[in-house]
Amino acid sequence: MHAEQEQWLTVQDITRRLQVHEETVRRWIRSGELPAILLGSAKGGYRVREVDYASFIDQQAAQTGKAAA
Repeated sequence: MHAEQEQWLTVQDITRRLQVHEETVRRWIRSGELPAILLGSAKGGYRVREVDYASFIDQQAAQTGKAAA
């Protein structure tokens, strides 16, 4: 997939999808569990590639024994 075709998610996008607090998502990012890029500074926010989000969900589901969301 070309970079211009990649889909990017914000922390807020992920919190809405997973119904978790923004700090939870940021903790996953800081720990390296959820790959992300930082846009300039904390004010710019993080962006997560859709494919990385999907991999994270699959990995979490495998660890808990649940089907992927």
